[in-house]
Amino acid sequence: MRYPEVLSLSSRPSTIAYAREDAILYALSVGAGLAPASLDERDLRFVYEKDLEVLPSFATNLLGKDESLLTQAGIDLAHILHSEQRLTMHKPLPPEGRVTASSRVLHVADKGPDKGAVVHIEHVIADAASAAPYATVVMTVYCRGNGGFGGPVDDVFVQYRAPSRSPDHEVRQSTMPNQAALYRLSIGETTPLHIDPQVARQWGFERPLLHGLCTYGFACRALLDAWCDGVPARMRTLDARFAAPFYPGETLVTRSWRDGGVISFECHSAERQVTVLRNGRSEIL
Repeated sequence: MRYPEVLSLSSRPSTIAYAREDAILYALSVGAGLAPASLDERDLRFVYEKDLEVLPSFATNLLGKDESLLTQAGIDLAHILHSEQRLTMHKPLPPEGRVTASSRVLHVADKGPDKGAVVHIEHVIADAASAAPYATVVMTVYCRGNGGFGGPVDDVFVQYRAPSRSPDHEVRQSTMPNQAALYRLSIGETTPLHIDPQVARQWGFERPLLHGLCTYGFACRALLDAWCDGVPARMRTLDARFAAPFYPGETLVTRSWRDGGVISFECHSAERQVTVLRNGRSEIL
C-alpha cells in the first residue's frame, strides 16, 4: 500500500435497480415477521407491498463493489476482515427505484507491520435521476497483511462507548437456524462461509456464522422499535463495530441507552454471553 496515493482511489458510479420484492426479502432476512405472534403493524410495513417502507440498513445492500479499490491499493483480499459499519441516512429510501453508488477510500490508518492497517471505504448512494443523496455508508476493513507503509497511526473515527449505567432498554430477538441462508439470498452471495459447515471449520469457526451485516440489520430493527416507533425516517445514523461471531439460531440481545437524540447500544448472544456488536451509536429524531 502506498500512502498518500491510496487516498485518491475511487470507483466509477454503478447503477443499481431494486424492486419492492428486494426490500421485502431483505426485511425478512433480518428477522421482520419472525416473532411468534402474527405480523404486527411495525413489521408489516416492511414486508407488505401496501404502503411499503424500507429499513434504513437496506442501504448496505446497495453498494458498489469494493474489491477493485482494495486490489488497486495492493491489499490481499484473503486477509481482510469487515470490522466496522457506519450509516448516515439523508432521507428514506423509496420502496423501489434506481440508485447510483459511488465509492472512494476515505481514510487509512497504519497500525504497524505486525498489526496491519485499517481502511475506511465510503459509499454515497443517490437517486439515479436527480442525484439527490439517500445515504452515506462507510465500511471499515481490517487488513492484516498491509501495515507498515508509513501512513497515519490514528484513526479518523472515534469509538463510542456505552454508558456505565444500566441499559434504558433491552430487546431480545430470536434468529432462525437458516437465517444466514435467507440473508445470503437477499444479497446474492456465493461465499460458502455462512452456509457450508466444512468451510466454516476450515476458517476456524465451530459452524457457519451469521453475516455481520445481518446482525447489524437485526440491531437496526431493535432500535427502530425501541426508540423510533418503528418509523425509518426517525433514524439518522447507525454505527457499530463487529466484535465476535454470532451464529444462526441464537438469541440476539440489544441493550441500549438514550441521551437526548443519541442512542448507544451493544448486542450480545444470549446463549454464549458474548458481545457481538459493540461501540454502537445511533442518532434519532
